[in-house]
Amino acid sequence: MTNIIAIIPARAGSKRIPNKNIKMFLGKEIVRYPIEALLGVDYIEDIIVSTDSNEIKNIAVNSGASVPFMRSAEKSDDFSTTFDVIEEVMNKCAKKYDYICCVYPTSAFVTDQMLIEAIDLLFKTPNATSIVSVLEYSHPIQRSLKNECGFLVSNTPEFYNERSQDLEVNYHDAGQFYVFNTKQALLEKKLITNKCIPYVINPNEAHDIDTIDDWELAELKFKYKKMKQTK
Repeated sequence: MTNIIAIIPARAGSKRIPNKNIKMFLGKEIVRYPIEALLGVDYIEDIIVSTDSNEIKNIAVNSGASVPFMRSAEKSDDFSTTFDVIEEVMNKCAKKYDYICCVYPTSAFVTDQMLIEAIDLLFKTPNATSIVSVLEYSHPIQRSLKNECGFLVSNTPEFYNERSQDLEVNYHDAGQFYVFNTKQALLEKKLITNKCIPYVINPNEAHDIDTIDDWELAELKFKYKKMKQTK
């Protein structure tokens, strides 16, 4: 049987939003949201939070996750990537896992249903080795402009006069979650492997949080989402 570990990378350092990963989001620490979502996914065997903070550790454990070891100082600086953290966790785990589900600690919009659908889709897609949550660009990237010597110039002038509906749809990483084959990701040294499929998220189901303004907008969007669900 395929076994999956969930890893939430949640270090203490955050310059733009102090204590971002445990800041209260509509009544509870934001890291609790992805933990609670993961607890509802039967596929997931273990949920590990990688952190360098005892405060985050206590909240994570009280929420149902585990912190079997603290993140090293080497992997807790501003230069460490998510892959670096994942690799460290896997190197320290005595148990081996076929797949890893990585969810960011501020992914308040992620639900157990999203994760179940994504894992199902990954398992049902021949040759796929990973799946990532993505958002469709709200405006065609073929219409993007650049500043060239003070004047706006089209990046792809051959498409500039094309109708929007005739242009190919493009996506960007939603920064919510990734599910990937452990062996392949460690081999390629990246979470979005060469054979990665998309899990397309509705724009109302995700919100990137980098600033206080982002945070406040995310809370408003989350309230709106909950209000629609109760109608």
